[in-house]
Amino acid sequence: MKLSVEFPSIAYREGPSGVTRLMQAIERIGFDQLDVFDHVVMGYDHPSRESSRYPAPMPIIEALTTLSFAAAVTERIGLGTEVLVLPQRSPVLVAKQVSSIDTLSGGRMRLGVGVGWQPSEFEALGEDYSTRGRRMDEALQFLRSWWHEAEINYDTGQYRAVAMAMAPKPPQGAHLPIWIGGNSAPAFTRVGRYGDGWLASQVSDAAFARDAIEQIADAAQLAGRDPASIGLQSMIAPPPRSGDASAKQFYADHAAVVARVADLKAMGFQAAAINATAIFQAGARSVDAMIDALAAIHEKVTAATK
Repeated sequence: MKLSVEFPSIAYREGPSGVTRLMQAIERIGFDQLDVFDHVVMGYDHPSRESSRYPAPMPIIEALTTLSFAAAVTERIGLGTEVLVLPQRSPVLVAKQVSSIDTLSGGRMRLGVGVGWQPSEFEALGEDYSTRGRRMDEALQFLRSWWHEAEINYDTGQYRAVAMAMAPKPPQGAHLPIWIGGNSAPAFTRVGRYGDGWLASQVSDAAFARDAIEQIADAAQLAGRDPASIGLQSMIAPPPRSGDASAKQFYADHAAVVARVADLKAMGFQAAAINATAIFQAGARSVDAMIDALAAIHEKVTAATK
């Protein structure tokens, strides 16, 4: 099993040196991937909308900025988003930002994308929440063009470019991996049609995982793609929601973490993501404590899944 760490923005409290120390420790311990989750802004509960999943003031450092920092202070570890809410950003700008990180990191970038779930965030960013699925599909169809074509032309309905260029191209070119998150039928179809991998979350039921993987394979075959080429990664446990005290202690039980990874491996996943924010919530309240917890989890998981 490959192991990823979803980086905790809370590390910012110990300053740039603390963030650097944690990023370098994640690489040194031997994790395969350092991922950063994405929210630009978070909404308070308001009578005009559904309650938020997470507290509005939770600290979140912007994902691509954080990965640029990570590119400068690490040497080998893969870098990625898990996941970037693509429809609330300009996909052309995202293509440029991701290409730049890939260039400056020496070809280590992976773009993980999702459609998002927070209407108020789209509203604050001036984007239409109701069309996010269609815009996601259209963006995925031309994103790679910016990474390998000399002249870019397309008109998808939502997005248009006429005789444009983007340079420099990323070292990975058109092969820069795009992984797609989501646990819905449309997400599985997107993975099969366009994705290099599926970034799953909250998958605990083997029957659900089997059905999802079958839907991805069916969509891939219809698109003329090899289902076996599509990677599968699941987060071990997502950040606990407000008031979920038991979930906040999950990462304190390393045996439960190991068992969860073993379950995911049995379901067919080749990679698992550890949420370091949840490790912080489970009691590792400093960068050094998170490093110790991550080292212990990596050692135990690696030994159990050889």
